[in-house]
Amino acid sequence: MCDVVSRAVNSMPERERGEVLAALAEDAAVAASASPRIAPGFEAMAPSDRAGGRTRLVTVGVAGGPVISNPSRVGVCTAIIHADRMYVVDLGVGSLNRLAALGQRENGGDSSNTFLSLRALFFTHMHSDHCVDWPALYATGTMMANKATDPVQVFGPGRRDTLPRVFPPHRPEPSVIEPDDPTPGIEGMTRYLRKAFAADFNDRARDSNFKIPDDWFDVHDIDHSPHWTVDPAGIPPRLSGPIEVWEDGDVRVTATLVDHHPTAPAYGFRFDTPDGSIVVSGDTTVSENLIDLAHGADYLVHEVIDPAFADRLASILPPDVGPAVREHLLTAHTTVEQVGRDVAEPAGVRNLVLSHIVPSTTPADVLAAAQDGYSGRLIIGEDMLELSV
Repeated sequence: MCDVVSRAVNSMPERERGEVLAALAEDAAVAASASPRIAPGFEAMAPSDRAGGRTRLVTVGVAGGPVISNPSRVGVCTAIIHADRMYVVDLGVGSLNRLAALGQRENGGDSSNTFLSLRALFFTHMHSDHCVDWPALYATGTMMANKATDPVQVFGPGRRDTLPRVFPPHRPEPSVIEPDDPTPGIEGMTRYLRKAFAADFNDRARDSNFKIPDDWFDVHDIDHSPHWTVDPAGIPPRLSGPIEVWEDGDVRVTATLVDHHPTAPAYGFRFDTPDGSIVVSGDTTVSENLIDLAHGADYLVHEVIDPAFADRLASILPPDVGPAVREHLLTAHTTVEQVGRDVAEPAGVRNLVLSHIVPSTTPADVLAAAQDGYSGRLIIGEDMLELSV
């Protein structure tokens, strides 16, 4: 769920805000208790211990948005494992614990080297529901990888060129948070984390000889300036080809600019290995750039929103807010009806995996509609689902 929902609800008078939150909670309870009607033509797959194969995809967490409406699902996080190396996209709320469990399993159950196989992190954009567990990993990760390893490479958006436009457009412009640096990228965010945890880092380095994060994380902004000067609307241009991000032996990582306006820059990532290819969309509406990046991929892990949720939310918000919130949710995300027909099918991907599910209580029979217009295999993501490439 985009953070516009939280902003809209929090701006309401206390009584109205309570009524809206109660209605949303009731919706979540009804959805969670419903028995899904499994439609033919897709697979609702349960997590497995190990999928086998040299290259694997793990949907570590599949819940979308900062609101925890389904405690059995953690925030969005996707792992690509090739041989003995792990590459991770996004760290949503609660995902670090699941990722740690995966890391321990990959390293033979050795809890002293939970993240020994972790090679790189990739952040699609700077919304909190995609990077909120990064501070936890940054602060504690060196204590869970005690053997000598190469630095973990971290890639994410760079500093934005301008503030996003105000939404809804008639609303008074709010005060700017940290006006001297209001739009830091992943490098800027990490510098602030270094300051925030300085007491902890100095204590552990001096008392226990622990490594400091500088020794273990190598953080990089992805430079969007050759492709785009981000404007307040945040709608990216059509790119002529992928953005080269990193190569790690026989794993090649490329990216593209996706459309999660007004949030920008926002990226989708592609991982190519000798066994096949995996694309992770990040948050986006239907994006021609992403379709280009995903062309012929073995797996496309794509965000999805149930449009009925947007309708329901609009109906219980005040009339001067609800329609604008609905429009934003449905123009900055990809609906169940769109994702297969308008993205996976034209991209020619073999498998479509639904993730960043909004709301996270959406029943499987609703998500099954993503099969309409898509001739490949649809897989409804679950936390810790593992698939072979």
